[in-house]
Amino acid sequence: MTSLSDSDTATTAVVSALRAAGCVFAEDEAELILGTARTPDELAAMVDRRAAGQPLEHVLGWAEFHGLRILVEPGVFVPRRRTEFLVDQALAQAPGASVVVDLCCGSGAVGAALAAALGNVELHAADIDPAAVGCARRNIAPYGGHAHVGDLFDALPAALRGRTGILAANVPYVPSDEVGLLPAEAREHEPLVALDGGGDGLDVLRRVAAGACDWLAPGGCVLVETSERQAEDSVETFRRAGLTTRLAASEELYANVVVGVRD
Repeated sequence: MTSLSDSDTATTAVVSALRAAGCVFAEDEAELILGTARTPDELAAMVDRRAAGQPLEHVLGWAEFHGLRILVEPGVFVPRRRTEFLVDQALAQAPGASVVVDLCCGSGAVGAALAAALGNVELHAADIDPAAVGCARRNIAPYGGHAHVGDLFDALPAALRGRTGILAANVPYVPSDEVGLLPAEAREHEPLVALDGGGDGLDVLRRVAAGACDWLAPGGCVLVETSERQAEDSVETFRRAGLTTRLAASEELYANVVVGVRD
């Protein structure tokens, strides 16, 4: 690999390598990789990893999310840009929230984005995957956040019951028999537990809906991302759980978010 100081030659070499590997946005990715690599050897290793099919964010070690640079380690779910819509809906619904929980937190991107926007909040993030929690702990540390390992609400401190203003749960919602249809980057490099939502994709969503009211403060909200196909069933699940419910959708981001409010 050419020297990093020879920028034009290095860029051409990286773009060519990424194009040959089938990267559709080779020029953009090359710019990010060149801007992140600190040495020629590191640059070569990063290009090789990307060419081998690893997610760009795992190669870089970070992802851009809601104006933040979120640390993303190998094996951890990569935050999707469409999930920024969930953050925006949470901020619109509860702009004065003082207690925030990021459930199924992955890298902690949602919790970090909410805390950055809200200011002084009590922030908790939880995930069943210890690797994800370790990554989230680093991302929410600047906001005084607390990270917990465990299965949904079982991971949370009991003192949060009835106090949560925003409960953001970016649950897995891919039906089990459709996980194999996901892009290879997700199938091969992200944890199955962050993707597989059970038979119809709504198993985890149902569990979140069933427990949400116990943890929300009066007027607090719970938000989950779902697909357009699952939206109607997701809304009905929230309503049956006793939540005042609405569906928010963004055609631009191809995002669907169910918002439930505890009366």
